[in-house]
Amino acid sequence: MTHRSLPRRLCSMLAASLGLFATTVWAGPLVEMHKDPNCGCCTAWAEHLEAAGFDVEVHDTDDMRAVKIEHGLTPELASCHTATVEGYVIEGHVPAADIERLLEEKPDVAGLAVPGMPHGSPGMETGRQDDYAVLSWQRDERKPEIFNEYTH
Repeated sequence: MTHRSLPRRLCSMLAASLGLFATTVWAGPLVEMHKDPNCGCCTAWAEHLEAAGFDVEVHDTDDMRAVKIEHGLTPELASCHTATVEGYVIEGHVPAADIERLLEEKPDVAGLAVPGMPHGSPGMETGRQDDYAVLSWQRDERKPEIFNEYTH
C-alpha cells in the first residue's frame, strides 16, 4: 500500500461504516393505526406520535366497527381510531408519553384507551381543554382501570 492510497482506503472504510450506520439507525416502535379515511383528528394524532419518535403506518378503512371488534374493544372504550403497538391495543387519543410508559413498564394489560374524543387530547387541540383519563384494561375483565389522568 502506498502513502497515497491510505487516505483513499480510509475514506472508503469510513463511507462503508457510515452506510452501515445509516441502515441500523434506531427507528421508533411501529404503530399500526386504523382510521376512517375522512377523519382529520386521527391524522393529527398520528403526527403527534411521529413527533414523539414513533413510526406510524396508517390503514384507512370504512369499517371501524369490525376493527374494534377484532381488537376486543367494548363500546365504553371506543373512540375514533384503533392502533396496535408491540402487541398492545391503543384506542383513541392516547398521549405518546403514556404509550412510551406502557412499552417501558410492559404491564399485563390489553392496551390503553381514551374513550370518546376529549378536547385537548393529542389530535383534538381545539382550544378547549377537557379533563380525561387514559384507561387500561385486561382482555378477560370488563372493568378498565385508570392508567393516567389529565386535568386542566
